[in-house]
Amino acid sequence: MNKEYNFDEILDRKDSGSVKFDLLKEGFGRKDLIPMWVADMDFRTPDFIVEALKNRIQHEIFGYPAIPQGYYPSIVNWLKKRHGWEINSDVLSFTPGVVKGIAFAVLHFTKRGEKVIIQPPVYHPFRLVSQMLGRNLLLNPLKLDNGVYKMDLEHLRENIDKDCKMLILCNPHNPIGITWDKETLKELAKICYENKILVVSDEIHSDMAIFGNKHIPFATVSDEAKENSITFMAPSKTFNMAGIVSSFAIIQNEKIRESFFNFLNACELNNPHIFAPIATQAAYENGDEWLSRMLQYVEKNILFVDEYLKKNIPEIKAFIPQASFLIWLDCRALNLSQKALTDLFINKAKLALNSGDMFGNEGIGFMRMNIGCPRQTIETALENLKRVL
Repeated sequence: MNKEYNFDEILDRKDSGSVKFDLLKEGFGRKDLIPMWVADMDFRTPDFIVEALKNRIQHEIFGYPAIPQGYYPSIVNWLKKRHGWEINSDVLSFTPGVVKGIAFAVLHFTKRGEKVIIQPPVYHPFRLVSQMLGRNLLLNPLKLDNGVYKMDLEHLRENIDKDCKMLILCNPHNPIGITWDKETLKELAKICYENKILVVSDEIHSDMAIFGNKHIPFATVSDEAKENSITFMAPSKTFNMAGIVSSFAIIQNEKIRESFFNFLNACELNNPHIFAPIATQAAYENGDEWLSRMLQYVEKNILFVDEYLKKNIPEIKAFIPQASFLIWLDCRALNLSQKALTDLFINKAKLALNSGDMFGNEGIGFMRMNIGCPRQTIETALENLKRVL
């Protein structure tokens, strides 16, 4: 029997320790905003995950945990089923978060002063982690041609030098929501392999391909990609459980794997807290139906935003994402500075969105909207925006 899930349900998240709701004052200067920024959803975490956690809590002893036997097989089966990627458990390791995993990789495989390549506009921790750890950045900005973002691989070839040691890939891409095609990934793999640049692929949005698009894991596109990459994935975005802090690394090259996994092991970073593997296993063993229903709802939300803007606020254009619940909004036709644009959203429309420039200078004139929420929230937000414009 198919279970009904109510994604229209309005849940009060205030005072629940939520970054998205409880840190509005710190992030935006005021509390009276509709929060559509941090990339978690306002939908209930699925019941099968909650029940699995409740069952463990009822034991009432929280000693040193052993990783459940079903944890790694659940990941292996999920990757094969969802992405056609066949691996074995030996190439997997738990990591306490994708951004943390990326930071560990930067620390372990690069030195201070060496270069890390990123492709802005892109998820801002790629930049922050690299800079805070004393690495230099090589920016390989995406090209925007006739309304379509593409990788500028010619620019990448021309600007690589001997100091470039790592490229952090966002696949699917955040904030734009691109599911990179095989040929693009294959060419990127070739360039990086030939120049001895390790690819670290953030694939946290991999399970959220929508509108018939398909996620292609970077490591599957060629032998060069397989032998020269670290992939980070997690159930956190997919099943709205970012607070559980559970992710994993996949490394198929034996030398790279042994080196990085030894590092994780030495720091005990591969030892999950008691709830992480339980929640992950529950998600991957029971999550197909819920995920399908959630993505259908997200697709309708995206189309609603697109149609509303075209009809009521044509100066703002929505890039339809191929994956995820985030929409990249092109606000350049408003002819506002980024400061004025954010002021418009925050102080006039009472909306908390991510300012585009946090993803790099290429994001100036843009905003990122999180529509992983009940339709009523989106309707109210867009009405606020329409009124002030």
